[in-house]
Amino acid sequence: MDIKKLKLALLFLGLTLNCHSQTISATDIVKRADDKMRGEKSSYSVMSMKIVRPTWERTISFKSWGKGTEMSLVYITGPAKDKGQSFLKIKNEMWSWNPSVNRTIKLPTSMLSQGWMGSDFTNDDLLNQRSIMVDYNHELVGEEVVSGEHCHKINLIPKPDAPVVWGKIVMWISKKHEIVFKTEYYDEDKYLVKSEIGKNLKEMDGRFLLTEFELIPAEGEGKTIITIDEIRFNIPIEDSFFSQQNMIRIR
Repeated sequence: MDIKKLKLALLFLGLTLNCHSQTISATDIVKRADDKMRGEKSSYSVMSMKIVRPTWERTISFKSWGKGTEMSLVYITGPAKDKGQSFLKIKNEMWSWNPSVNRTIKLPTSMLSQGWMGSDFTNDDLLNQRSIMVDYNHELVGEEVVSGEHCHKINLIPKPDAPVVWGKIVMWISKKHEIVFKTEYYDEDKYLVKSEIGKNLKEMDGRFLLTEFELIPAEGEGKTIITIDEIRFNIPIEDSFFSQQNMIRIR
């Protein structure tokens, strides 16, 4: 091999090794998307949730605070009959507060699969924020275009004995924006239960995010739409904010 060909071969090898070293894992991709949506340290958001059924519709508004993957607090602001309810999650434990009965109730694991506030989102979807990083193994299975975005397709398979609802989750995460454009949820027998589609890309608090999420059950009629009206990231929140006492005081 002459000198010129040797230099070209070495250059190609160097580029190949460099590209390989920069390859990120499926877990890294999921974590980046999770951090971008949740905030690397904390977040505060104002949202609304529209539940659509064949014969009726209802809209619930709420505020949400989160810190890391271990703590979250949700406060219902409307409608009037639901206002004041709150939900707290610390690590693996979750509670609800209902002012109409003046009681704090600890949510057992069996309630994780129940619909949150009568919606298609489960308690696990809305409150158990640490789960996708802690309770699942992540596998990059391909690339697909979703809503015009080139996305990584990643399977999330629950770890043995993980306290989760889903038998498998599939995510499509945008390469450009590092956010989840589509999610599919499967039961333990690997049957599709529901699909979540992200829409309405906007810049909010310095980062581009999807601000509308439509959850569609695989069977039955209706859907649930969550809209983000305001969101702020990495704001100072003390750990003491996430307490059963604050569930009652929060406004």
